[in-house]
Amino acid sequence: MPAALDGFSGTAAGSVLDWLLDADPSIRWQVMRDLLDAPESEWRAERAKVETEGWGARLLSYEDEDGQWAGGAFIPRGFDSQEWENVGQPWTATGHSLSQLREFGLDPSCDRARRAVELIGANSRWDHAGEPYWDGEVEECINGRIVADGAYFGVDVSPIVDRLVGERLDDGGWNCERANGSLRSSFATTINVLEGLLEYERATGGTPKSRQARQSGEEYLQKRNLFRRLSTGEPADEQFLTLLHPTRWHYDILRALDYFRSSATLTGATPDPRLGPAVDRLRARRLADGTWPLDWSLPGRVWFEVDEGVSKPSRWLTLQATRVLSWWGTVCDAPRPDDTQGLRPPA
Repeated sequence: MPAALDGFSGTAAGSVLDWLLDADPSIRWQVMRDLLDAPESEWRAERAKVETEGWGARLLSYEDEDGQWAGGAFIPRGFDSQEWENVGQPWTATGHSLSQLREFGLDPSCDRARRAVELIGANSRWDHAGEPYWDGEVEECINGRIVADGAYFGVDVSPIVDRLVGERLDDGGWNCERANGSLRSSFATTINVLEGLLEYERATGGTPKSRQARQSGEEYLQKRNLFRRLSTGEPADEQFLTLLHPTRWHYDILRALDYFRSSATLTGATPDPRLGPAVDRLRARRLADGTWPLDWSLPGRVWFEVDEGVSKPSRWLTLQATRVLSWWGTVCDAPRPDDTQGLRPPA
């Protein structure tokens, strides 16, 4: 039984797993791999269904003939900025759709993925200055996600990686406002870049400089227990402690913890005890039935919803939180770190 379900009766734990398995293939294959230790042949067979069934197939059905989604790289073609002000940022364009397909686990070697990657490279241009899609843009947040998607889908994104490595700030992380003079990293930009560098490392092994940059970005977050101000120990943003899906470019502790789980799975690293306070906060968000609720969602245009609604149990969040706690519990239910770095324990 996954360690994250410890404390529940066999029936309760089984009910959570059954509930997760009674879901879209994009969730089922990850449950099989990460929580049930199913043979690789079995979870890969389930993963292959993402191309032809459920949410993955549905999102692929919205792809334009030229390989894009909604006719644009970052915003839909013909989008009226007034909608952004009145409704919210749209999430239907190519970049957001590719990231969601990566989250679903679309097999990068399948025909639809290869076709999309090739057509996007030929036809899609960034809204900033018409840059070719796989050459990247200027904002670190966006480029981190391009690296993650590109590396996952087999594109050579090493020039963007080199750029991101050179844009790291002195405190170890990244900030999209660097070009405007910011000298301090942000949680959100840093997690977007870290996810990109991790995917690049998984695909290629990385470079000494990219691995060093990733380690420094991890240290930036760990020194802050994933959510605290270094100066006061208080939460840098209360919203970091609430759970969002899809996160898009936003940050929360579950996104960060799932990143560190994925990083440790690749490298074999032991969980750092400084993650303990965030793990405690995540545990505290669990409902009595073993699920985690969706605390909030981003406004704005989407192709379709993948959660049942705010305040309702979320399969995505429950999958992520359960595998995080399973990973943490199998290695160490680490004691909370002391206050040697001037950080106060959570209230």
